[in-house]
Amino acid sequence: MFFVAGAKSSGGSGGGSERRSIYQKFREVDILDKKKTVTALQAGEDRAILLGLGMILSSVMMYFVLGITVLRSYADSVWTEEGVCVVLNSTVTADMNCSYNCGSDCWRVSKYPCLQVYVSVNNTGHVSRLSHNEETQDASSECLYVPRCQKDSMAMHTIIMNISERLKANQQVPCYYDPSEQQETVLLTRLYDNSVLVHSLLWPSCMLTGGALIIVMVKLTQYLSRLCEEIGKINR
Repeated sequence: MFFVAGAKSSGGSGGGSERRSIYQKFREVDILDKKKTVTALQAGEDRAILLGLGMILSSVMMYFVLGITVLRSYADSVWTEEGVCVVLNSTVTADMNCSYNCGSDCWRVSKYPCLQVYVSVNNTGHVSRLSHNEETQDASSECLYVPRCQKDSMAMHTIIMNISERLKANQQVPCYYDPSEQQETVLLTRLYDNSVLVHSLLWPSCMLTGGALIIVMVKLTQYLSRLCEEIGKINR
């Protein structure tokens, strides 16, 4: 009887130790899986934060580039008021010389007609010369439009004649003028008006907002995760 009882007790203790060893193995596997999951989540959160910071940095650089190009040109422009210009005179005065690229270190001369247009702004009686935009005003102080120089001078002549015919058909056109009257020239269009400014600032603003939202969402997720762990410890 003693040997039988001893055998049973030894068998029971062996089974308990086996069950404990199996439980420990499962627990170790579970802890290892949790560690791997936590490590993967931390790596994903780090990448998300880096992505958000990269988006914010890119948007700041875009703001800087726009600030020295579009915003500066918009701020320096004096043609800020929009009005109605009545065409008084539209005349082709002379042929202007321009140069076009014909290859490596090769430049040739072509000609285009110079169209001069004089208008009256808002029927005030003050006569001003009409120019296409700020670039045309800087390139030529006399001509309404300066086409892209090309070898075919007849093509440039056709472009200028089409503009002249449209101005003759439409005697009133919208234009931009200097309210301080320091510039006698008025512009048909502006390179950087309010719509161009809004569209230019839209994409960097969206990128800045997206990067900030990514960082905020990651930080909020980390905070909620820590809060859940603390609540779980309290309940235990």
